[in-house]
Amino acid sequence: MTARPVDVLVAGGGGFIGGHLAADLLAQGKSVRVVDVKPPEEWYQVHADAENVQADLSLLDAAETATAGAREVYMLAADMGGMGFIENNKALCMLTVLTSTHMLQAAKKYDVERYFYSSSACVYAADKQTDTAVTALREADAYPAMPEDGYGWEKLFSERMARHFTEDFGLITRTARYHNVYGPEGTWTGGREKAPAAVCRKIAEAVISGKHELEIWGDGEQTRSFMYIDDCVRGSQMILASDLEDPINLGSAELVSINQLYSIVEEIAGIKCERKYDLSAPQGVRGRNSDNTMINEVFGWEPSISLADGLAQTYAWVYDQVKRAQG
Repeated sequence: MTARPVDVLVAGGGGFIGGHLAADLLAQGKSVRVVDVKPPEEWYQVHADAENVQADLSLLDAAETATAGAREVYMLAADMGGMGFIENNKALCMLTVLTSTHMLQAAKKYDVERYFYSSSACVYAADKQTDTAVTALREADAYPAMPEDGYGWEKLFSERMARHFTEDFGLITRTARYHNVYGPEGTWTGGREKAPAAVCRKIAEAVISGKHELEIWGDGEQTRSFMYIDDCVRGSQMILASDLEDPINLGSAELVSINQLYSIVEEIAGIKCERKYDLSAPQGVRGRNSDNTMINEVFGWEPSISLADGLAQTYAWVYDQVKRAQG
């Protein structure tokens, strides 16, 4: 049976970023195939206008079936989560290399025109992220290699593999290193959520319960930058359509501490909470920020949505989920 031609395949489209990306592509009038290992009832967004497929893309046959007929591919599929998940599931994160490998093989087999790989800021060398007043990470700082153990190594290896598929086989690949993408319609509980969603959930729970107490992982002084989902979706499409062959940062340069992140959401919610710190909890590198020099020079691009504005939208959505979950 010949696969139906589609403009775009979104691999991992049942996830947070993939769901938003598929929505945007469909709004542009493109035909979209969305594939995810989870059953559709567990997807964050299901789009009736898309071709929605449940399949395990770590299997070569499934990857080839999903890719056949697709003109472009966004490879977002990965077994990942927030810092707690990444630090405690290194083998699972590394096994995503099967998906990354098989999707590249499938893209080569079916002559995909353009292939986007979603990498991560976790590829950057750990010794450059030991201070809260971190120097923003330039693309060159991924080498000499010493990435986040497990998840970061898989991402860096898959970046190199995409590069060599370009060099050896002529497959047009583009790679973006995502820096902490957040927003509504994503993981907000259960252990895989990232910091912005976790912060929003904890403060929503405090508002609803009236118990204005919070537990923060680490001392709260660790620093990060966070990019709102709409900027990620726009930036990813911009990078795929470009002539840039090298991996590039896609993130915000607005650096904040985790304590500051809590303060912003407290102000949005209109409360102040007593903070308790768990110094034994996973907290990742001490500081990480995106150097946006390259993306400014190549594209004249910066994220358009401030952290405060993005968190306001994220908190409103998470609050509704918490309220609904509690009945």
